[in-house]
Amino acid sequence: MKPSFFYILLALSACLACGGSQKPVDMTAGAKKETKSNDLKYEIGQVREKPLSSSVRLPGQLKPFNEVYIYAKINSFIKQLYVDRGTTVKKGELLVELEAPEMLSQMESANSRYIQAQETANASKEKYRRLKDASSEEGAVSPFDLDNSLSKMKADEAVAMSERSNAEAMKSIQSYLNIRAPFNGMIVQRNVSAGALVGPGKGNDEPMLILQDIDKLRLEVHIPENYIDKVDLSKPVSFIFNADEGKTHQGTISRSANMLGAMQSEAVEIDVANPDHQLKPGMYGEVHIPLLSGVTSLLVPSQSIVRSTERQYVIKVLDGKTFFIDIKEGIAANDSTEVFGNLKAHDSILLHANDEIKEGQKVE
Repeated sequence: MKPSFFYILLALSACLACGGSQKPVDMTAGAKKETKSNDLKYEIGQVREKPLSSSVRLPGQLKPFNEVYIYAKINSFIKQLYVDRGTTVKKGELLVELEAPEMLSQMESANSRYIQAQETANASKEKYRRLKDASSEEGAVSPFDLDNSLSKMKADEAVAMSERSNAEAMKSIQSYLNIRAPFNGMIVQRNVSAGALVGPGKGNDEPMLILQDIDKLRLEVHIPENYIDKVDLSKPVSFIFNADEGKTHQGTISRSANMLGAMQSEAVEIDVANPDHQLKPGMYGEVHIPLLSGVTSLLVPSQSIVRSTERQYVIKVLDGKTFFIDIKEGIAANDSTEVFGNLKAHDSILLHANDEIKEGQKVE
């Protein structure tokens, strides 16, 4: 019985194997699908080279042509204040009168010492003259006494000259008590009143007065590093101020810093006449800076630029792979942006780039 049962089971297994329709499972299908998903499809464009705009719009700020913070030169008290905020002054006009009682006594003492030294020098000079006259008679005056008298006269004269210098210096210091305007202008700030103790400015000490020359102003504009060599200095510039009802002004670039500041930009200044004082220091305006003609720039679609807190870049496509190219942005016009970086015309880039794309990734 046992052998017969074994043969029956063997026959049933063979029938099932021959009659089944199940096929072997392909274990590599998932790997093929995953590999295929890495080759993503993106829209690819090209870097274009086109002539640069004829001008660039940049913000500018008005500053006084001359500005000075006025401090006292010595420790003193304000005796009289002749100006206030908004006062128009002329060069040399008296602004503040100071007083320093201890200085008066020092000046009187210096004058007394000078007078005493001068009298001593005159006496020594007269004594030497008499000895020299007496020495004309043989044996009347010894040469030793004559030499001593000459030395004493020269020493006393030197002391008198020193005391004279001290007295003149005290007179100069006395003139420090009268503060005068160094140029024509307007007082824009007053921080003291009569009776206040003032002295030379130190650290964050406030000045007594702030004087500005606003008959002519400086319009300061910071040119980004990428445009420094493209600015046409020979052409006039135009600028407008919102506070001036949009009136267009004309001018020329008067001077430049010839160095880059902290923001990687070069400061240039435009002199602005302001005879009616309608323009005020601190106003902001929009300045149209002319650029050299014939200069071309590299342009990319604005949406192709990936921006983060650490960098700005576009994704270049070369041999079907992605490469990150760091850039700096320039003028943005319509849907295109001027860029500066390791790019050239007709380079292929991803048009709709984002920070989820990895460098070295294959694209179609």
